Amino acid sequence: MEKLFAPWRIRYIEAPKHEGCIFCDFPREKRDEERLILYRGDECFVMMNNYPYNPGHVMISPYRHEGNLESLNDEELSEIMSLSVMMVKAIKKAMNPDGFNIGFNIGKVAGAGIEEHIHLHVVPRWNGDTNFMPVLADVRVIPEAVQETYKKLKKAIEWLSSLDSK
Repeated sequence: MEKLFAPWRIRYIEAPKHEGCIFCDFPREKRDEERLILYRGDECFVMMNNYPYNPGHVMISPYRHEGNLESLNDEELSEIMSLSVMMVKAIKKAMNPDGFNIGFNIGKVAGAGIEEHIHLHVVPRWNGDTNFMPVLADVRVIPEAVQETYKKLKKAIEWLSSLDSK
């Protein structure tokens, strides 16, 4: 049997699990880099997924604790969409993906890990990123540390903001 060593993963496995809602609690803490919060809007914010499907996987969520898409107000819906466009631009600038998966997982049966607080996933994709590892070994290889991706995306967001202010 082949062995795949990823010793850095042990800190995630052994870390205490957060009690409560990360989409409510993390923005209140004002520890954006540690909590992987990339951007704060008026109604919604962007946070990296600490357990990404691919490098650059972000989530966009309203600050308000709400699990139903149809219960979001017009301002929240509008900002989620504008932030998704901003993140596609930032990820393209920082990481040059070949495509994206963008969507909501609503309900456990649809794959929602945190179903009580709605969030939109933006997942960059590259040709060849689905290979034999997840298919045969049920293992996904993430080739870049989340903190390194955070720095790249933060820089790209700052670059985009500088264009908007001109």
